[in-house]
Amino acid sequence: MTPAAKPPLDRTEPGAPGALLVIVSGPSGVGKDSVIGEIRRVPRDPDYHYVVTCTTRPRRSYEIDDVHYHFLSEAEFMRLRDEGELLEANEVHGNWYGTPRADVRDALRQGHDVILKIDVQGAAVVKQKVPEALLIFLVPPSLEDLFGRLQARATESADELDIRQRNAALELARQSDYDHVVVNETGQIERTARRIHDIITREKAANPDRRTRV
Repeated sequence: MTPAAKPPLDRTEPGAPGALLVIVSGPSGVGKDSVIGEIRRVPRDPDYHYVVTCTTRPRRSYEIDDVHYHFLSEAEFMRLRDEGELLEANEVHGNWYGTPRADVRDALRQGHDVILKIDVQGAAVVKQKVPEALLIFLVPPSLEDLFGRLQARATESADELDIRQRNAALELARQSDYDHVVVNETGQIERTARRIHDIITREKAANPDRRTRV
């Protein structure tokens, strides 16, 4: 039996007034996951909605499918991309990453601020498609500090680590493309999370009627 064709994605209806799409970016090792995890620890009403990214990257031993990422085969990923189901799709460090469009759109319509962790390439694509998006860039205290974090986590091979270190220097040069830059000081995760929440709160207060179209 041939499955019924999916209806086209509706990109005309905007999100609820004031609901924000917040992009959190930064180089590998800067602490994006830890900071977002700290933001999630504090309940809010309505709570933030956290988007789970799709990737073709192999799952690490501690990662849970559909929690840390939606782990997909390359064929599955490309099907979603070709059908317009991804808000953005980029190849990073030899693997594909993409944002499920429907997840973002539905949360915005329900009045939730959406937080999306994404790489520099993807952030640029989303900003072009969704000019209302708020872009926040996490930076380390120094490159030396960042390289130390990458080496300490020991999740990449020597070649992969070298690529991430070289890419990090290039990505840090892109911070002027963002609305806000936040330094994630070592051992100050709570303070960094609080600063991001304060930025979102101020942005919402300044633009209570803004409606985001995805």
